[in-house]
Amino acid sequence: MMNLARCMRTCSIPLGRTHELVLVGHFCRTPLRASQLSNQRMPAQTLAQQPCMKGACRCCGRSRCSCSVTSLNSGGSRRRWAARSVIAHAAPVAPSPSVPTAETEVQFEATIGIETHVQLATATKAFCNCANEYGSEPNTHICPVCMAHPGALPVVNDEMVRLAVTAGLGLNCAIAPQSKFDRKQYFYPDLPKGYQISQYDVPIAANGHIEVLLPDGSTQRVGITRAHLEEDAGKLMHEEGSDHSLADYNRAGVPLLEIVSEPDMTSGAAAAAYGAEIRRIVRFLGVSNGNMQDGSMRCDVNVSVKPVGRKQLGTKVEVKNMNSFSGIAKAIDYEIERQVTLIRAGRGDEVVSETRGWDENAQVTRGQRSKEGLADYRFFPEPDLPALSVTEQYLARVKELMRELPSEKRARFSSLGLSDYDVSLLTDDVATAEYFDGALAAGAPAKLAANWILSDLSKHCNETQQTFSELALQPASLAEMISLIESGTISGKIGKQILPDLLNGKGAGEGGVKKLVEDKGLLQISDPSALMAIVDSVLAGNPTQLEQYRGGKTKLQGFFVGQVMKESKGRANPAELNKLLMQRLNEEL
Repeated sequence: MMNLARCMRTCSIPLGRTHELVLVGHFCRTPLRASQLSNQRMPAQTLAQQPCMKGACRCCGRSRCSCSVTSLNSGGSRRRWAARSVIAHAAPVAPSPSVPTAETEVQFEATIGIETHVQLATATKAFCNCANEYGSEPNTHICPVCMAHPGALPVVNDEMVRLAVTAGLGLNCAIAPQSKFDRKQYFYPDLPKGYQISQYDVPIAANGHIEVLLPDGSTQRVGITRAHLEEDAGKLMHEEGSDHSLADYNRAGVPLLEIVSEPDMTSGAAAAAYGAEIRRIVRFLGVSNGNMQDGSMRCDVNVSVKPVGRKQLGTKVEVKNMNSFSGIAKAIDYEIERQVTLIRAGRGDEVVSETRGWDENAQVTRGQRSKEGLADYRFFPEPDLPALSVTEQYLARVKELMRELPSEKRARFSSLGLSDYDVSLLTDDVATAEYFDGALAAGAPAKLAANWILSDLSKHCNETQQTFSELALQPASLAEMISLIESGTISGKIGKQILPDLLNGKGAGEGGVKKLVEDKGLLQISDPSALMAIVDSVLAGNPTQLEQYRGGKTKLQGFFVGQVMKESKGRANPAELNKLLMQRLNEEL
């Protein structure tokens, strides 16, 4: 009994409904109903021994113990027993090195997969002619089809299919020659039909992958399980203090592409980087605007944890309501910590398959509802829509229309000699990449164009809340300004001086940037005789400094350069100025 009492203190852990779920890693497969378990000491006559197979008890570290699990006899008390086990061991055995002990805390690793819902940039909804527009007055883009009135039949939007195939190719997926639509049954006030038209067992694209650029500059390949078409639901609005909710069905029937990743990620940072790359892909391909704040792209993450090295995955928890990539990273990191903390506290049974929402203000996840299984959705083929056929000829036409992928742009920009950091910034946004390409097409050197775009122009865009596509300064004008600097017509300082005018649209008309410079009298002075006259004037006006310089205080050279630039109003050619100034300063040495 002493051995039993010691084991009760050290080995009792929460139980589930069966012995197998209870004694994780104990290798016991004897079924034990919850009604048979007790967390109280019972009279000896009510106890019975349930034998277990040989193995290693991970709760206390004893290997090859001939242990048994104490349970209640069928004739025992009829109380509602709490889930608590009592394990009796034979003589102590040295712990197995592979089995965690009290001194060796179990380390956990996370497994993360993401379901990304992307609204496709079609003019109309998936199965009717209602406008696909964000921000319109509630319930102004609805019809009998998207509201599921009796007798109304859906018709497939051709553009939806093209965009889905484009995205599938961009995700390196195999495009199904034939796919079909299915009905996914669930009942919620924002779903007028009482079911959703989706794709279940034959999606339009599957078995793909993308290369994700991680924060440390490395890349990770993340698998794409599938990408399937479906329609979006409406939107419910819950007003604080109200006893009812408002439903807007403008979004009901908007075409969605759901992209399901493989569970290849292990951290919030990696998941956020994956989401950012998915958004770049759909934006660069013109498939969607990817605006998370508008709901055009929504990410649901699935998180589970397990001891490091164990093959069997832990209980999967879904987290929703994240409207930024930083929110995705924070929600995942919090959820990982929550699950690990519960397991280490012996409350692993509280990690259940459920949907949780991310509370941005409190920085925590909160339980919302239990997670439905596939059987709950009762999928069956959509009887009102034919199968989708994608021929080789259709695929070829789609490929011809495809734009350059962000990964392809990164490779091309890197080949121009740009740093990885500059390349990542230039390709993070479609408008920035296109602006840079426009400057290159107009003849601007890659490095100089990148410097102006990533410094002065980016600062202006941030301050004015503009994108590069909205700038009044066109890429060709930027290229011309850089060319004037390169040729010595103006200095870099003058370039910065005229930049505000260029950003306001000046210099874009006849004569271009050079005429603007001429009209302002800012052409760089490169004529040696004109520069020498300015140098002589400055030296004559500063005899004390000149004497000190010639006496050995050579650091005064910078003073004279500054005085000449001031006299020339910044127009002196720096290279010519330095040559002529040194010639004059050293004449009488």
